[in-house]
Amino acid sequence: MDNTIIKTALRLTTIAFLLACLVVSLGAFTRLVHAGLGCPDWPGCYGHLTWPTTSAEIAAAEKVFPEAPVETDKTWPEMVHRYCAGSLGLLMLAVTCVLFKSQHQKNESGHKPPLKHAFLLLAIIFLQAAFGMWTVTLKLWPQVVTAHLLGGFTTLTLIWLLRLRLKRFLQVQAAPLNPAANIGSVKTLLSALIVLVALQISLGGWTSANYAAMACPDLPTCHGQWLPEADFKNGFNFAQSIGPNYLGGQLDGPARTAIHISHRLGAIVVTLVTLLALFRLARLPGTQVYITTITGLLITQLCLGLANVLFALPLAIAVAHNGVGALFLLAVVTTRYQLQLLPTAQSQLQPSKVHSGGLHHEPANHSAV
Repeated sequence: MDNTIIKTALRLTTIAFLLACLVVSLGAFTRLVHAGLGCPDWPGCYGHLTWPTTSAEIAAAEKVFPEAPVETDKTWPEMVHRYCAGSLGLLMLAVTCVLFKSQHQKNESGHKPPLKHAFLLLAIIFLQAAFGMWTVTLKLWPQVVTAHLLGGFTTLTLIWLLRLRLKRFLQVQAAPLNPAANIGSVKTLLSALIVLVALQISLGGWTSANYAAMACPDLPTCHGQWLPEADFKNGFNFAQSIGPNYLGGQLDGPARTAIHISHRLGAIVVTLVTLLALFRLARLPGTQVYITTITGLLITQLCLGLANVLFALPLAIAVAHNGVGALFLLAVVTTRYQLQLLPTAQSQLQPSKVHSGGLHHEPANHSAV
């Protein structure tokens, strides 16, 4: 079987994953420097393919958009983000075309390449482009901003999963390993953790979209109180009106406090469930690399979250908090995906199959689709 086409798709997907990491980070940077409306139109910027730079261009742009004075420190982050996102879309289109060309190819187990996965990714990226447009045209409406952030994380995760599936497709297939007796419950726990992490990311996006990151400027209390005034009804009003400019946020203090507190409580819940999942994983052979990775990312993410409050949301730490959150999600998703490859207690009796806690064993017969 000639795997040249699949290997090409794998290389392109790896590049797409790295580009998606950049796009997600640029999205966070754009939000945090308040550049979401740095360009009042879409897809151009004040009618330019890039952004106005000369005095004449700026003067002409401000005549066309008198309500939106040009701020060059906010135009370039928005346009760089747009062009990187557009490049990602084109790259994933290329991946989809390559996989479509090999749609009838099968590996040694008789499985076809994950073409449907690629088509789904492409559809989500097109939807992301629409959310990017609505973010501007609806003037940072929090519902759209949060959905756009979630779409970015979803895109990143699906590209990573596509890469894992392509690697699995290329593996030499052998006899399957018998699953460990208690692996089913661990899978369920990890699936629940993925849902909780997604909800926590949603809370983080809602916090950012409503400018509530500094609603509680102290730790562990909020405004020196364990139970500060909080308006959960307005804080989680998902029917906020379309029309106002939401740059800087429209909610009052108690509503923002409610959002911030919810994000803190969500972090506690995710931490506790993660610790339980790590405890359960430790009872399975070959999981040390996953345990170490998830533990390291969890500690890092908690420290970054605390630093955001203690140091009043410094830009570098806030962007890193967003990025490590994405990596934490990927680590949990990867662990859940790879569980069926873990060796059992019986296979550990054969030292050649397992080394230093990793997944070094004879590949199993698993579907690539």
